[in-house]
Amino acid sequence: MADHKVPVYSTNDLKSTSDDALLPYLTNLPAPYTFAVDNTKSNIRFVLGYSAVAIAAFTFYADRKLGWEATTSPWIIAAVVSYFILNGALTFWIWAVEAGEVFYGKRKSGETISISSSVQKHSVPYKLHVVYKSPTGKILQDKKFEAPFTNWFSADGVFHPEPYRRWLAIEVDVLRLAAKETEKKTGGASSLVGNQ
Repeated sequence: MADHKVPVYSTNDLKSTSDDALLPYLTNLPAPYTFAVDNTKSNIRFVLGYSAVAIAAFTFYADRKLGWEATTSPWIIAAVVSYFILNGALTFWIWAVEAGEVFYGKRKSGETISISSSVQKHSVPYKLHVVYKSPTGKILQDKKFEAPFTNWFSADGVFHPEPYRRWLAIEVDVLRLAAKETEKKTGGASSLVGNQ
């Protein structure tokens, strides 16, 4: 990932690369801090999206093979209505339920972490919202923080994961504990966790 280059003026590319770096970092923390990814929300998004695409493909096929007259049948009308309902549900799911969430994971001990990211067009700060909860659902940390992409991207667009991980470990309590655990185990040779 250290050789990954992105256009430095593309906020979307900078955000996507930073978001993508969360998964390998959080899933490779030292035990007992490792998070396992929970893909439930993204699986629901895929089911909604692919169902709508399947319905659209069916109606297109019916129109091409059976002709225009067949598209006025109750089955086709029901399919078109279903398509719009699924598309509406998908839009609601993306904007209201996922709401920018780029990582959701769970530790073996039951704690969960949800990380949402956002950027504004033509803006430098990368904004994160972290919600860390106990197994009972009690919020242990709910924090919003931001930093410029230039803290972990070089001037030519090369992503450097170490400063990114260090920034996360400073801001997020559980990641700070994981970094301290790694430092203890390595005798101070590396305070960075999840390094590959």
